[in-house]
Amino acid sequence: MRSVIDKVVQNLDVPEDFILEEARRASLQNEDAHSRLLQQIPAFREIEQAPPERVRPCPETIRIAVFNAERLKDRPAARRLMERACADITLFSEVDLGMARSGNTHNLRDLIAGTGEGYLFGVEFVELDLGDRGEMREHAGARNACSLHGNAIVTDLVLETPHLIPLDESGLWFSGFKGAQRRIGGRMALAARVGGAPGPVWVVSTHLESKTDPADRQAQIRNLLRALDVIAPGEPCVIGGDFNTKALPRGEDERHLLLEAPERYEPLFTDLRAAGFAWAGANLARPTQTPGPKNKHEPPFGKLDWIVVRGLTVASPQIVPALDEQGRAISDHEMLVVDIAPNAS
Repeated sequence: MRSVIDKVVQNLDVPEDFILEEARRASLQNEDAHSRLLQQIPAFREIEQAPPERVRPCPETIRIAVFNAERLKDRPAARRLMERACADITLFSEVDLGMARSGNTHNLRDLIAGTGEGYLFGVEFVELDLGDRGEMREHAGARNACSLHGNAIVTDLVLETPHLIPLDESGLWFSGFKGAQRRIGGRMALAARVGGAPGPVWVVSTHLESKTDPADRQAQIRNLLRALDVIAPGEPCVIGGDFNTKALPRGEDERHLLLEAPERYEPLFTDLRAAGFAWAGANLARPTQTPGPKNKHEPPFGKLDWIVVRGLTVASPQIVPALDEQGRAISDHEMLVVDIAPNAS
């Protein structure tokens, strides 16, 4: 496992073509090359940061939004969603950078253009294909400009001491699934301290593995918590993201268990509780998964997205439907929102 990364750059290094070609060949031939290729790509050891152009003083109550943006393909709709939520800080997962499927552009820079906001971006995967099978058909003949995909934090507040925390480097995606979506990399978390807050407040954007089981997701959360013990020991913290908690019950008559006893099904919540994190006041006992723009999921839908907090007062949890102005889905996940503030002394 890589060490926690704290190297900040203005622009991530784009993977070199010869490495991507070597990776594609190795993935088709089932060669054990993933670890070596991971070390050859500098972008896995960097965090891209753009500070806000106009820094806003940190409010006493901070509104946090969490959104799996499904590639962040529709930036205007995502921007309206952030504005509708009145988010001070948005924790994103599934953000593309230089992918043909989402316009071959720098999606975060498009998203914040003209707002004065800044961002952090960390690489989760270097994509060897154009995407999943549907995306490969839709964009056949195209070429990715950068082939990067990861997590992000967007805000006009100051973000200090950013860290990228690797959670998994098994190479699970290296050979792809069903003939598509071959990748180098693994799940990760992006953490930073909010500057100017009344006391220490850390925000963490993460995305746990979807193609695995509760024990593996628990191992990823343990890796995250171990890293936080070093960089933010016991300090107030918000972790938000797509936890992919697929083992949780989905029946309407079982929804109370989502907040009351999620550890029965997903043991990662046992570790979060032991580390001082709580979730009951920061979430609603409702699904966050949707059919999405491609209608790829069917009911019953799951609660996959979470906000967990330590050392902070929480209020007003919301689920904001991820729809554009015409009422069309822009992601297969809804946006979560919660207000946080330092605990009263």
